[in-house]
Amino acid sequence: MYWTLELASYLSDAPWPANKDELIDYAIRAGAPLEVVENLQSIEDEGEINESMEEIWPDYPTDEDYLWNEDEY
Repeated sequence: MYWTLELASYLSDAPWPANKDELIDYAIRAGAPLEVVENLQSIEDEGEINESMEEIWPDYPTDEDYLWNEDEY
């Protein structure tokens, strides 16, 4: 399983929180590339509800990863 920002972007409007099957269904209906569906299928499913993309891809960049409000010049 590998994720890129482009692949993860297909799940940005997903109906969070969602379980694995709901995310796969959403990805298919949204026309996401096959790689997105394959990545979701490779997730170990224990009936867990995923609250956000960060739970699926721990390295997913968040707003905190960017220095938007950096006051040092």
